Amino acid sequence: MQATPVAPPDASPGRLMAAEMAEQPAVLRRLLAEGAPRIREVAARIAARRPRFVLLTARGTSDNAALYGKYLLEILVGMPCGLTSMSTTTAYAAKQDLADCLVITVSQSGGSPDLVASTKAARAGGAITLAVTNNADSPLAEAAEFHIDVLAGPERALPATKTYTAELLALYLFAEGLRGGDGAAAAARLPELATRVLARQEEIRQLAARYRFAERMVLTSRGYGYPTAKEAALKLMETSYIPALSYSGADLLHGPLAMVDNIFPVIAIVTDGRGGEALQPVLDRLKDRGADLVVIGPSAQVAAASAGFALPTDGVREELQPILEIIPLQLLAYEVTLARGQDPDAPRALAKVTETR
Repeated sequence: MQATPVAPPDASPGRLMAAEMAEQPAVLRRLLAEGAPRIREVAARIAARRPRFVLLTARGTSDNAALYGKYLLEILVGMPCGLTSMSTTTAYAAKQDLADCLVITVSQSGGSPDLVASTKAARAGGAITLAVTNNADSPLAEAAEFHIDVLAGPERALPATKTYTAELLALYLFAEGLRGGDGAAAAARLPELATRVLARQEEIRQLAARYRFAERMVLTSRGYGYPTAKEAALKLMETSYIPALSYSGADLLHGPLAMVDNIFPVIAIVTDGRGGEALQPVLDRLKDRGADLVVIGPSAQVAAASAGFALPTDGVREELQPILEIIPLQLLAYEVTLARGQDPDAPRALAKVTETR
């Protein structure tokens, strides 16, 4: 099944973002066919070193991919993980003993100075260092001992789309490789399922028309879906400028629930599995509050909400569903931005490579 083309004419706003969203099935297919053997090799070499702890380092969209990686490594591999604070190295020049630690740095461009500096410092501190990038010739790839190329091809739009889903798949394949598995077989249906999601853009366009005038949004999930909530919030903010707050469902109940009313939408990413089960009490509380609840997830959950998008996740492992969950939310950010008369390819005040220090 071929996706309905989402790329508008060359002169239209959003043409770059649309074209790159449409590339995602091909990128996933390429990573499975060409990247998986190399990822298994890297994972096996690192596993032989028996790291005792994992630290993940990233910024922006890649930080959300790193959070997904944290869930994978803690749940599937049983390794304790943490997300680093780079300023401890770049601003405070802290020296850390990282012997037997695996430090994974995730970056689309591999060019941000703080990521490079942190990786160099981690390596000097005795860490096993792995860079996951879309640029094998980047300073970050050079700084790390090991490198995984996500093979997404050049990304020209400022909002990252295809590199994000490629990072997720690469991290999944790596996690499976660490425990001696081959994740490619379980992920084999993802390109075709991504194509099916993209083909339903008109559903997302109708959803965008409903929320084009929203003054704020809240996004929530549990477990594997939580990084999706954070990434979707980022996409909405950087393209449409709508303030979008993301919370773990558990954290939402610890205070922020008080701000929920029937005026602005709450988008819930309901992963089909234990994360979705853990989110159910939150969904019940949101409905009790009269929230305008939008569900991205199983069809039964969508039918019980105010609106939503049913995902084709039957038979897809829970840990792989975030690769599909984010696609309709990328499309939503794109369509809402166009409906508000803005260009998602040109978010104000942003550059493709953000150089933080």
